[in-house]
Amino acid sequence: MDKTARVFDRWATAGRSEEMEEGHGVTVGKFLDRISFGKPFSFLDIGCGNGWVVRKIAQLPKCKRAVGIDKSKNMIKRAIAKKVSIKEEYSCTSLESWRYTGKFDVIFSMESLYYSVPMEPSLTKVFKMLRTGGFFYCGTDFYSDNHLTKRWAKVMKIPMDLRSKAEWRKMFKEAGFKTIVKQVKDPNHRAKWKREFGTLFMIGKKN
Repeated sequence: MDKTARVFDRWATAGRSEEMEEGHGVTVGKFLDRISFGKPFSFLDIGCGNGWVVRKIAQLPKCKRAVGIDKSKNMIKRAIAKKVSIKEEYSCTSLESWRYTGKFDVIFSMESLYYSVPMEPSLTKVFKMLRTGGFFYCGTDFYSDNHLTKRWAKVMKIPMDLRSKAEWRKMFKEAGFKTIVKQVKDPNHRAKWKREFGTLFMIGKKN
């Protein structure tokens, strides 16, 4: 087990998966509410934690299947324990080592992709896993323009790939995505970086 997985195993045991759900809930909820899920779709959440986004998406009428993967076995245990729909599926694996060969209509990742160092190979894999016309929605609070979160890698003492907003956009474009960048703030959040900088959401479409 790698160091990142061990950290998140401890977090899950300590109840921090629920803290993350609460902490990201407003900005992620605002973002997801802007997305039109008008056609039947399959969904993948990379770094799903306790499965809170998968549960939310699985309840949408047009969702055919909602899959969550996470390299922390304790996070996946919590996700399975919280299942509310037969459409939910969970697997303990990293994106890099996952041998899944199918395709998804929508792929989502919140505060996860930057644990792949460097991110480019994982982003290339995401692109291949999307159906033509599919979308990758990737959220991060860890980007160099947000000077309040840049220190996270030193605090957590695990590998994290820090990029600027411009570098995120360039990386998505080079992977083949048609890209839009959004920032979503939570003005009532207790954390200053959520209020002032907000979450950076990369929206990548595979044409």
